[in-house]
Amino acid sequence: MNLHTPFMIIAVLLIAVSVSMDAFAVSIGKGLTVTKVHPVDALKTGLWFGGFQALFPLLGYFAASTFSKYVIAVDHWIIFGLLAFIGGNMIREAFEEEEENERETAQFDWKHMLPLAVACSIDAFAVGVSFAFMKINIIASVLCIGVTTGLFSAAGLYIGRVFGSRWQMPAQIAGGVVLILIGVKVLLEHMGLLP
Repeated sequence: MNLHTPFMIIAVLLIAVSVSMDAFAVSIGKGLTVTKVHPVDALKTGLWFGGFQALFPLLGYFAASTFSKYVIAVDHWIIFGLLAFIGGNMIREAFEEEEENERETAQFDWKHMLPLAVACSIDAFAVGVSFAFMKINIIASVLCIGVTTGLFSAAGLYIGRVFGSRWQMPAQIAGGVVLILIGVKVLLEHMGLLP
């Protein structure tokens, strides 16, 4: 399979949406703390989160590519394990109470945005590792993830401001479930249970 097949295009888009959910949730939280969302703040948020969500899978991809010849026999288990772990973690986090200190400030300077962007992108590193074991166009994939995350993050500010945190939990749960299902599909395909 390559990125040009309809399944892989849909899969990468679903992965992009799934890994953007942490940044989306944080953006909603930031939106809750402002009286007005300025377009420049939405742009900054989209660039910070989208940029790091594109960078981390690329780093994961190249790290795993270096060692792929040693783990090719178990790659399907690695993909399944990573995606199931990430998805399960997203679902677990959705049920945890949101820490108050994350909602105390809505500042958009690098001192506030860099730690959030890195924290929201760690899961994307593992996604990049799983990409190394698939026949996938990594550049197109990370661009898709970055743009999707940037758009979700910018929208999250506005949603947080207008609607509050009502959709944060369902968005995180949906994102986690999608990642787990993609991992299960990869495993079932390798076992010959799916075409």
